[in-house]
Amino acid sequence: MPVVAKHSDWELAFRRQVRALSSGWNVVESRGRIRLKVRPPGQSEQSVVLSFRWSESDSGDAYVRIRNIYKLMATGLELRAAAEQADGNAPQVIRDWQGAAERFQRQKLHHGNTISEATWDKGYRPVVEMAVSLLTGGRAPGRPVDLIDRCVADWTPGSRMRQIRCQSLSQFLRHCVEREQFPAHWLPPSDLSHHVGRKPAGSEGKGGGDPISDAEILRLIASLPDDSAGLRWRDAIRLMAELGLRPVELLHLSVRKDRSTGVPHWWCSYRKRSGGGITEPRKVYPLPLQDEGALVSWNLLERWQTRLIELPPLQSGNGAADGLGTYLKRQPGWKSLRDELESRGEHLVPYSFRHSYSLRAHQRNIDAGSAARSMGHSLEVHLRSYPWASAAGTEDAFQRAHQALVATTTQPASS
Repeated sequence: MPVVAKHSDWELAFRRQVRALSSGWNVVESRGRIRLKVRPPGQSEQSVVLSFRWSESDSGDAYVRIRNIYKLMATGLELRAAAEQADGNAPQVIRDWQGAAERFQRQKLHHGNTISEATWDKGYRPVVEMAVSLLTGGRAPGRPVDLIDRCVADWTPGSRMRQIRCQSLSQFLRHCVEREQFPAHWLPPSDLSHHVGRKPAGSEGKGGGDPISDAEILRLIASLPDDSAGLRWRDAIRLMAELGLRPVELLHLSVRKDRSTGVPHWWCSYRKRSGGGITEPRKVYPLPLQDEGALVSWNLLERWQTRLIELPPLQSGNGAADGLGTYLKRQPGWKSLRDELESRGEHLVPYSFRHSYSLRAHQRNIDAGSAARSMGHSLEVHLRSYPWASAAGTEDAFQRAHQALVATTTQPASS
């Protein structure tokens, strides 16, 4: 009969500890010493003999060494190199992340498909600097997927800025592997969709906030400072409120003339691809605000044509919406209005001006389809994002059906 090998309790416990580190990890006895065996997924087995006896007294220290080897391999080292470094027989490898970042910047600005300094400052610098800070600090991430997740965590899933950060950081990591000879372990995933994420259903139009009344918009505008920055932001808010624009669309706004009538009108050339469809360039229809029953006239179109409107620096920082939000959060009038909305269970956000346009369109009996076209999204997104539009359409449909039925039905004679 075959001889069944018996293992002591410490051997079984030791092996369980090592196997728990990762799939494919194990230890065996080799001429009285401990041999660590590792089989990475899809690769051949590697092994190395450690300087510990195969004994219960050495198993505790050996496990600590193996755990350190595991951490070193997570940074991209092969098994033998990791074992030597853990044993103190090899110098610790320190990646020059800061130097790599500086060389990556030069590459982007001066070689290949070059970018401008402004594009670097907006789309690359923030995320690259954050990555370098994380990689050179304590508890540095050991995998590119962890690094990417930590660098984009502060941005809304599915947002354009989160997508840009993922793409920029991915380019930096590819530069490190392909030009700086960093381990291939640092290559980013080819599919970034899991890091970018998706916006929750209905978030395209809603923006996480609520509409505000015309009176509240006018009061907020009046509360802004009279300095040059305040005057520029006032006009930006007026345009968003009267035209229902996304903050970024201020950068894509112009005036065109109707080919048949010659009458000037607003035009937005912004294109956006999202889960809700594609935002196409479009004609934008103004909905003037009301002040105690009278229409408010800001003469925006005429002032735009004569170049009397100067917008704030919307292209700096992390985007138009963030720039607007940063400015408003410092203003007492915004803080006061935000507190008012919170007291009634609502939320004030930079998109509240756009939401107010949608509500104003509904209050003026503009059908949801027309409002959606002017706002630059599909009818489906509009109805999903703005419940008043859907509810009003349903009520109107049933009222029209009832009125038509009454008009065509013979009424019974009264007795």
